This record gives sequence, structure tokens and C-alpha cells, in this order.
Amino acid sequence: MSSPNEKIEFVKKPFPSKILNIGMICFVLGAVLIIAGYFVDHTRAAFSNLIILMVLISVGLGSLFFIGIEYIAGAVWSTVFRRVPEFLGGVLLIVPLIAIPVFLNSHGLYHWTHEEAVQSDEILLNKSSYLNLNFFLIRLIFYFILWIGFYLFLTKNSKKQDKTNDAKLSKINIKISAIMMLFYAITITFAAVDLLMSLEPHWFSTIIGVYYFAGTLLAGLSVATFFIVYFNENGYLIKGIVSDHYYSLGAFLFAFTNFWAYIAFSQFLLIWYANLPEETFWYLHRWEGSWIYFSIALIIIRFVIPYFYLLSQPSKMNPKKLLFASVWIFFAHIVDIFWLAMPTLNKNNVPLGWIELSIPLLLVGLIIIVLYFRYKSSNLVPIGDPKLKRSIDFRL
Repeated sequence: MSSPNEKIEFVKKPFPSKILNIGMICFVLGAVLIIAGYFVDHTRAAFSNLIILMVLISVGLGSLFFIGIEYIAGAVWSTVFRRVPEFLGGVLLIVPLIAIPVFLNSHGLYHWTHEEAVQSDEILLNKSSYLNLNFFLIRLIFYFILWIGFYLFLTKNSKKQDKTNDAKLSKINIKISAIMMLFYAITITFAAVDLLMSLEPHWFSTIIGVYYFAGTLLAGLSVATFFIVYFNENGYLIKGIVSDHYYSLGAFLFAFTNFWAYIAFSQFLLIWYANLPEETFWYLHRWEGSWIYFSIALIIIRFVIPYFYLLSQPSKMNPKKLLFASVWIFFAHIVDIFWLAMPTLNKNNVPLGWIELSIPLLLVGLIIIVLYFRYKSSNLVPIGDPKLKRSIDFRL
């Protein structure tokens, strides 16, 4: 079968050793710290483990969303580097492993796992049909099977297309992506409720699912943007990716930064306006002790700085600025998840120490290692996709 990409040549280079070395060092240091943390303070280490899990899910689902939305929308501009989020979505394959210690230490994380507390608390007793360990585990397994299943199906067809140049595979992926989005919206919402909101089982928010989704979009896109720009600037991608492609990535980072701020403020506004004790205590805990400074810092780090940094058009097209912005936004997401989870452990002071240092180290290490193994097994460019030539020629 003839392909519109048959004249496009792509030579795959070895994975950059500098990036791999950084990943291996970060992984080893992070693993040592988190393991040592379980021996010194297993509850505190479990909270760090939970944050690592939620950020990894964010990167994986954010990448999966990027893949799915390209197929559904018929987007052209992103096809040339779609394989990068396809690789990054591979972190979903290791998410169940990271979730195991979280589940095994659920007694230290989740108050609703204490039988005596449930029996003496009417609210927890009424929620016990949903918040119980058996059903909790069943739901987690269901989420993981769905996410991994959709990821493997979409990437398998994409990889197969490199050899067959069969345009029908793209049409199949469009249909699968449309189905996936329905389950995606439901499962990411329930996952946010189960793993994050249930840390405070008396609290509830109707926006927590969308809040986590907004952060997930930024997490997946920021990591993908970093490696897309890095690979392109160092000659790993096909020639033809220009500032117009960069601008689209920067515009998405800017747009989703605003989207996150809108959702975050909406959640706060509704709770503040209603002024219900069962809702407001959650924010009050984040406005006491040293948490007040952390909450103010979150607003600046998560919204103000990336907003003004990416506000101008040139900043969205400059590769160096995009690299910095993507790293900043990714670590801002870690800060955000930390802010969501850690006040449950310590309501008066921000717990920052060597155990928490394992969070960014392990995340960077795991992401790079997964990227490395996915890189080894596939082309960095989807050379069989019928949209590739148009993607290379894309101009605003």
C-alpha cells in the first residue's frame, strides 16, 4: 500500500546517555530514600508514596488524553511528535506497582479504614458501603485495567502502522479514543475521589475530579513538551519542526494553566460562599500554621509565574523558555498534589525533609526509565501515520 510518507526518511539515534544517567541516579537516590523512610516513619513515607502515585497517574493519563484527543479532533500539528506522549503514557504500566505499598499502608493513610472509627462515626458509617478496603481495591484494579488496556491498544496500532502504513489503523484508533474518553472522564474523577478526597472522609467537593483532571493535563503536557523540545533541539526528531509547532505546545500550557486556576478558584468560591462546616474545614487546615505560606506559594508557583512567563507570543515559541516552563509546571504539579495530600498527615506544619525529597527524585527517575524502554522498542516518529507529512509542513 502506498503511503504519503514513503519519501520521509527517519534515522533513529541511541537514547541520549545524559538523560538516562540523570534518570538512573534520581531513581536510585529516590528509591533509597523512600525505602529508608518506610523504616523510619512508615506513615510519612506512605504519604510520599501516594503523592508519587498520583503524579505518575497524572503524567500517564495526561499523555493518554493528548493521544486520544489528537485522533478524535483529527489534529495534524502534533502528529510528528505524538510518539513522545505515547512513550510517556507507558508510566501507566508501572502505576499498579507504585500503588501496592499505598494499598498495604492504607491504614495509615485513610481514616475510614479504622473499623472502630467507622462504628463510632455516623458519617463514616453511612459511607462504609463505598469506603471499604475490598471495594476500594476492586475500583483501583478496574481503573488500572481500563487505563492500561486503552493505552496498549492505541499504541499497538500506532506502532503497527510504522510497518504497514495502513490508514485504517488511524480510523480504528479514532473510534477507540472516542470510547476511551467516556471511561476516562469517569475513572479519573473516581480515582481523585478515592485516592485524594477520601483522605479527609468528612470533606466533599463536587469539583475535585475536574481539579485533578486540570492538573493531569498540565502534568502530561509539560513532561511531553520538555522531551519534544529536547529531542528536536538535539536532532532526534525529523527536520521540519519549527517555532509554529512550539507555539502550539506553549499555547496549550498557557491555556491549561488558566483552566487549572479557574477550576481551583471555582472550588474555593463555592465552598467559601456556602460556608458549610463540613466543607470549610478542609481549607482552614491549609490556612493554619506554616501551611498558610505554602498555600500562598502554591498560587504563585502554580499560576502567577507560569501565566506571566507564557503570556507573550515569543515565550511560547522559544525552545529554551519552553524547556524551563515545562520543568517549572511539572514541579508545580508536584507541589499541588503535595498540598492536597500532606495536610492530612500534619495539619499545623508543612512536613518537608529527606523523606519528601524522594518524591521528585523517584518521579524523574521513573519517568526517564520508562521513556528509555519505550524508546528502545519503537520509532520516535510515527512514520506510518498518513498525517505525518502534513504535520511536518504545519504552519500557523
